[in-house]
Amino acid sequence: MPSENLRWKTLEGLKNSPKGQVTFDPYWSERGEHILAGCKETLSLSCHSAVILEQIDSKSLHKSSFLDSSSADSEESPASVSCSASTADLNGKLTTLSSAPSLKDQQKDAVSDETRDESPEADISEVSSPSPPPAISLLSPKAMEMAGRIIRFEEDQREKAKMALRERQAKQEKLVESVASDKLEHLKRFEELRELKQRQEFQSIRDMMDRETKEIMGRHEKLKEEQRHRIKIQNLRLRELEQQRLREVEQEKQRQAEGRERLRSLNSIQEEILQINQLLELSGQTGSDLPAASLASYSSRGNQLCSQVSEVVRKTAEGEFPSLEDMTVAERALCDMRLAIRHMEEEAARVREKKKKEQEQEEECRKQEAMQAQQEAQKKAEQAAKEKAQKKGLQNSAEESTMKWYKELQDSAARCTQSFEQLSTPKDPQTKKLKLELQKAATIPVSQISTNSGSQLREIFDKIDKLLSGRAVVCGGKSVSASQHPQGLEFVGCKLAEKFVKQGEEEVASHHEAAFPIGVVASGIWELHPQVGDLILAHLHKKCPYAVPHYPPMKDGTSVEEYQKILGYRVDDSGVEGQDSFLKRMSGMIRLYAAVIQLRWPYGTKQGAVSHGLNHGWRWLAQMLNMEPLADITATLLFDFLEVCGNALMKQYQGQFWKLILLLKDEYFPRIEAVTSSGQMGSVIRLKQFLETSLQSRQISPPKGQLSSTFWRS
Repeated sequence: MPSENLRWKTLEGLKNSPKGQVTFDPYWSERGEHILAGCKETLSLSCHSAVILEQIDSKSLHKSSFLDSSSADSEESPASVSCSASTADLNGKLTTLSSAPSLKDQQKDAVSDETRDESPEADISEVSSPSPPPAISLLSPKAMEMAGRIIRFEEDQREKAKMALRERQAKQEKLVESVASDKLEHLKRFEELRELKQRQEFQSIRDMMDRETKEIMGRHEKLKEEQRHRIKIQNLRLRELEQQRLREVEQEKQRQAEGRERLRSLNSIQEEILQINQLLELSGQTGSDLPAASLASYSSRGNQLCSQVSEVVRKTAEGEFPSLEDMTVAERALCDMRLAIRHMEEEAARVREKKKKEQEQEEECRKQEAMQAQQEAQKKAEQAAKEKAQKKGLQNSAEESTMKWYKELQDSAARCTQSFEQLSTPKDPQTKKLKLELQKAATIPVSQISTNSGSQLREIFDKIDKLLSGRAVVCGGKSVSASQHPQGLEFVGCKLAEKFVKQGEEEVASHHEAAFPIGVVASGIWELHPQVGDLILAHLHKKCPYAVPHYPPMKDGTSVEEYQKILGYRVDDSGVEGQDSFLKRMSGMIRLYAAVIQLRWPYGTKQGAVSHGLNHGWRWLAQMLNMEPLADITATLLFDFLEVCGNALMKQYQGQFWKLILLLKDEYFPRIEAVTSSGQMGSVIRLKQFLETSLQSRQISPPKGQLSSTFWRS
């Protein structure tokens, strides 16, 4: 039958398939083996079995000898079943056939697989079964029951396998999670390692930068050290240069001190020589016992020695100190002068002794005649002196009225100084403080006088006027008044007078234009406070006796230094000041005096003549021309006075002034030239040029720096 053939083909195919080699062991579960142990791959029926089993219907299977009792033989032969096919595969196929309504759909899904497996199985079946096999029954009911149990068992095992598979999958997932977590940890470690490397690289870069910074700092410190070394060397050099400069300064000071010492010695020598020469001249004038020839020889010798010393002194007047050779010449001249006076005295003593003896012999007979002759000689000498004075018209000192006025001013200044003795030497601190404040209030405004502005000059004047009036003024941020002390007004007036005169010998001496603003303030103060004007004049006469005019004579017992102070020279530990400095100070004070007598404070309220005006300037000029000129000083003072005050005197006295100028040029100027040496001609030349220019133009120009209306509006 066709169905039987198909069975045999199916069995044969199952037998020849790889799955047919699987043996079933019912005790695999007891041994703890896996259900698929021994299988190399998953068991499944071939796709061709579906075609074969489809052709078998249920009727043929029921009618076949499969249900026959003879099938017991087949049950007893497990070899045939086991060798033909796997029971599990067969029962699984049957279950599939019974559960599925049709296998055609599976056939359609596995068309591609059938095409691949069809031809080989057919070939195998053809080869393996050349003749149709005998008919056998497929399964018995018991076998079916067994197969069903096997199927249920297999399903249970499959469920267990699925459970095991799920557990395995869970383990795999856990394993994957653990691996993933490990990998994540590895990634974190990798990131940490990378960050560590980055930090290490950053640290290495920073270390390298620190090293470079340290190297740079080291080089910088080295440069600084080199700079400090160079500065130290430079400082050492500068210190050496400074020490050398100090040594040179010290040497220069020593040289100056030695020069001043030599100059003092030279002045002493000159003074002694001049005194000895005066003795020689006096001896000749008073009728010495020596013969005229001897007196003439001694006088010429004295004049010769004085000329030698004068030549040495003339060098010092040019700003040089006398050298050792000059001092040797001067000392030798002094020795010669002393020797000459000693010889003259000895000779005079011998002559006197001789005459004394002769007089003793004729004393009684000539006594009366000698007395008469002496009286006649005195009368003749007095008459000759008067005639000589009338002929010359010059004096050696000021007039009696002038000297009386001069002494009254000095006595008044001395009384004023004594009146504030308690304030000048204070004992308590408060009085001492008041003295300092009053002195500042008096001197500072005078120091501030300048040629800048008339409005500022008026403020200074008002401040001085308030102070002298006893009102309070502000000085150094403090209010002070002269009325705070009983002797305050006298003290302030004296200090103001001293300061005005000091400004003349310092400020005006350096800047001639400053004479006018200082002079106009002094003139205004003089007009309002006459006692202060008298003090100014007294201090001016004391500092500059030529402003009287007065040439103080040297009295007996007066030292040379004291006499030089009386003449106006500055004498200190370093010696007597130079002639140039002396003339400069005298010039400044005469210029200030000339400015004061011609100026008047423009804002004053008093009317009428000035208490000390141009009439005193005319008196001073006339008195100067009536006195014997002095070398250097007379020409200097006349030039300064006429340059400042000449224009005002010309306008005031007109023709009389020009007569005086002509007298000065024609008669007095030759006397100035006669007493002036060749090294002192500077001031003489200036005076001569001034006189010639003035007489030619019949005009004296206004002085430079004279105040104008523009000054007061500034």
